[in-house]
Formats: sequence, C-alpha cells, structure tokens
Amino acid sequence: MLSADDFKAAFRNHPAGVAVITADAGDGPVGLTATSVISVSANPALLVFSLSAFSSTAPALARAETLVVHLLSADQMGLAKTFATSGIDRFADTATWSRLVTGEPVLHDAPTWLRGRIVDRMQAGDSTVVAVQVLQASVSEPGPDADTSPLVYHNRAWHRLGELSAIS
Repeated sequence: MLSADDFKAAFRNHPAGVAVITADAGDGPVGLTATSVISVSANPALLVFSLSAFSSTAPALARAETLVVHLLSADQMGLAKTFATSGIDRFADTATWSRLVTGEPVLHDAPTWLRGRIVDRMQAGDSTVVAVQVLQASVSEPGPDADTSPLVYHNRAWHRLGELSAIS
C-alpha cells in the first residue's frame, strides 16, 4: 500500500490554485486556505473542495449551510498565509473582512469570491469532499496597477502565473 508521505510527494509536482474558504455556522467566523477547489458543473454552478478531518475549521464547516470561496491572486499571498496558519485568530483584523447581507464572512481583498450552499458531503479517507452550489459570484475589475496573476501552490512554495509562464 502507498504511504501517505509517498502520496504527498507525488502530488507536490501538481500545481494548484489557492483559495480561502470562509463560513460561520453560528459560533463565529472560520476560514482555511485550500488548494483543492475545482469547478464541477456550470449548470447548475457547482464546485467541490476537500476538507481534512484534522483542520480546526472542520467542525464548523460540518455544521455550516453556506460558505464563501475566495479565489486568490498573487497579490493575496498574505491572506493565503494567514488562513493557512494554525492557532491564530484569522479574523482579528476587522478591516480586512465584513459580512455579506446573508451573514457569511467575506474578505475584501479577494478579487473573486463565490457564495454557495453546501449540497453534499462525502467522507473520503481522512477528509470530507464538500459539494457547493454557487448562488452568487463577485469578480472585481482590477485597477491599472493590479497584478491579476493567479496564486498557485507547487512543491511547498507559492508561485505566480504570468505572461512569461504561458506556453504558446
């Protein structure tokens, strides 16, 4: 049987986009950095992500009905690091977030966010695969000096994709 370490090593060379997922199941806001967010369907709009059972946010997300997925650009690496750090109050800086009228916490600096309703959860090993029907999306128009390069995680490091990384 393949060891967990060998499995992780195999996936280190598979880059992934970076997102921050936030929710509030009634006990206060929670959030985490994720590299497992993928689109599944355009009609209806569905996405999935995986959530480790060892994540401090797992109990709250197990009770949440809705959440917000923030797709990050390279300019938001600080947000990614904050929500990937254990043992801190990720929402301490109240200037960086607010609540949508529907109650979910939303991060102001994220260029794109998707609010959705959790429609299914599937246990898969030591994780839960969460399916979300997207109800609302916000895509900001970047300013003239904004870096719109996506934030990517690859081989235990943060990366930015840009024009020089495109293959023609």
